[in-house]
Amino acid sequence: MDRIGVVGCGLMGSGIAEVAARAGADVVVIERNADALAQGQSRVERSLTRAVASGKLPEGEANRARGNLTFGEDFGLLAQCEMVIEAVAEDEDTKVEVFRKLDEVMLDPQAILATNTSSIPIIKLAMVTKRPEQVIGMHFFNPVPVLKLVEVISSLLTSADTTARVREYASESLGKRVITSKDRAGFVVNALLIPYLLSAVRMLESGFASAEDIDTGMVVGCAHPLGPLALTDLIGLDTTLAVAESLYEEFKEPHLAPPPLLSRMTQAGLLGRKSGQGFYAYKA
Repeated sequence: MDRIGVVGCGLMGSGIAEVAARAGADVVVIERNADALAQGQSRVERSLTRAVASGKLPEGEANRARGNLTFGEDFGLLAQCEMVIEAVAEDEDTKVEVFRKLDEVMLDPQAILATNTSSIPIIKLAMVTKRPEQVIGMHFFNPVPVLKLVEVISSLLTSADTTARVREYASESLGKRVITSKDRAGFVVNALLIPYLLSAVRMLESGFASAEDIDTGMVVGCAHPLGPLALTDLIGLDTTLAVAESLYEEFKEPHLAPPPLLSRMTQAGLLGRKSGQGFYAYKA
C-alpha cells in the first residue's frame, strides 16, 4: 500500500504518520483545525530531528519522509488512499463520526479503514460504514517510531483478505512485530496492562506506599523499564481512564473499575506527560 491516510496527529497519529512516511508511502494527515495540525506537524518534525541527531536516521531518509507527508483539514484529501488509520482521541462517539466521514469520502470500495483504538470494539466502528469487511483494528504503541509491536484485531465481519493485507503492511513495510487478537475490549496488551496500572493507582490512593516506592519496587524488583505510575503518566491518565471504562463496560469485573483518584486527576487536567503534571511533574 503506497497511499496511506492518518486521521489525528497527536502523540499516536504523528508517530504513525512518521513511520508510514519513513517506509516510503505517500501519507496524508488530517486534523480537526489549523492549530492541531500545526502542533502535529511540529511533533513529527521534532521526532525526525531527534532521530537524525541520535544517528538512528540518515538526514537523507528524514528529508524523504518529510517529502512524503501532506497535512490538511479536508477529509476529501483521503479519497485516493488505500488505507486510512484513525488515531483520534479514545472516545467512541468521536471515532464513530470519523468512520462515517471516511466511509463517505474514500472512493476505492476495497480501501481499508483501520482504527488505532486501545479498547473500543472494532465492530462498533465497522457497523457505521458500508464496508464492515474492510474495517480492522491496528493498535500501535507509544512512541510509535521506537516500539515494534502492532496488535491487529479483526471483528466478526472483517474479511480474511483485509487481515492479511494489514498484517503484511505492518510487518513487511513498517517492520513491526504483529500479534493478533479477537475483538474484545482491551485486546491482548491492555487487557493485561490496565488492571496492573489500576492496582498501582489504588495502592497510592490508599496510602499504602508512595508513588516513588511503588514505581521503584517494579523497576528494581521486577526489571520493568518503567514503574506503573510513570507508565500511566506516559500513556496519559485520560487514555488510561477511557480504556478502563471500556474494559469495565464489557466485563463488569470490579478490578477493572477506574479508581476515584484516576477519575479526579483526569477531571483536573492532570493527564501526565502531555499536560506536564500527573503522578509526577514534567518540564515543558
